[in-house]
Amino acid sequence: MSFKTIAAILQGEQEFQRVLDCAIPLASRLEAHLVGIHAEVLPVPYTAAAGFPDTDFIQVSTELNKEATLKLRGTFHERVEDAGLSFEWRTLESFSGDGTLAGLPNVRAADLIVAAQRDVESDDGTDVESLVYDAGRPVLMVPHSGPILSSFRRVLLAWNGSREAARATFDALPLLIEADQTDILIIDPPESSDDTPDAAGSRIAASLGRHGVSVGVSVRNSQGQSVETLIQDRLAASGADLLVLGAYSHSWLRELLFGGVTRSILRSAPVTVFLSR
Repeated sequence: MSFKTIAAILQGEQEFQRVLDCAIPLASRLEAHLVGIHAEVLPVPYTAAAGFPDTDFIQVSTELNKEATLKLRGTFHERVEDAGLSFEWRTLESFSGDGTLAGLPNVRAADLIVAAQRDVESDDGTDVESLVYDAGRPVLMVPHSGPILSSFRRVLLAWNGSREAARATFDALPLLIEADQTDILIIDPPESSDDTPDAAGSRIAASLGRHGVSVGVSVRNSQGQSVETLIQDRLAASGADLLVLGAYSHSWLRELLFGGVTRSILRSAPVTVFLSR
């Protein structure tokens, strides 16, 4: 299995370039078809003082949005043509201007979605949380700062035995096979008659090994530290350039109200993150 259709969510200019810096070389290496998805903002109806819609405002807003979209489309075509890729461009319309919400029917036909991490200091950018939760496809999230990679040498796989972790692991298999090393991180493994803490992760490690993945297992006790802190610490210590994570093992509502590992990682991960649920 490989990724043969890659959907790239392309919004603002800075985010646009970072996503393409990952998606184009990835699609080129995998000989994949690249779909660029951009949402054009529909102008919110504005009422003038006389009580009638301000048609001049709507017209100017529409023209500015189309001008920005044409510029992005031109850059996309130029870059993918230079790379010799099979590609297409899809312009969508949305009051939110977010390609996530408008593009869900399109991305569900892709093997992989590439999107940019939202900068916590800005309200702009792709709603990656909704994308991961609703798309039904794996998402490769490019960090909002730092180097952009399309191939990964050292992978950190967060494993807790959940359905979501299993889904993410095997969705990411093409990248794990390419990597030099995959470190399976297990935090606070439960003690049971079937699996002692020392043997935790042995089954998934063996399964990945049969695919030719070079695997190691690390078991950590939290001792009061949060899971996300331990993941971040392990990322730094191992030098991993990709984190594979099963998203929303708890309900999205619970994470929205109380926080959780997925939401924390989406906002603060310093490296590329591969997510599935």
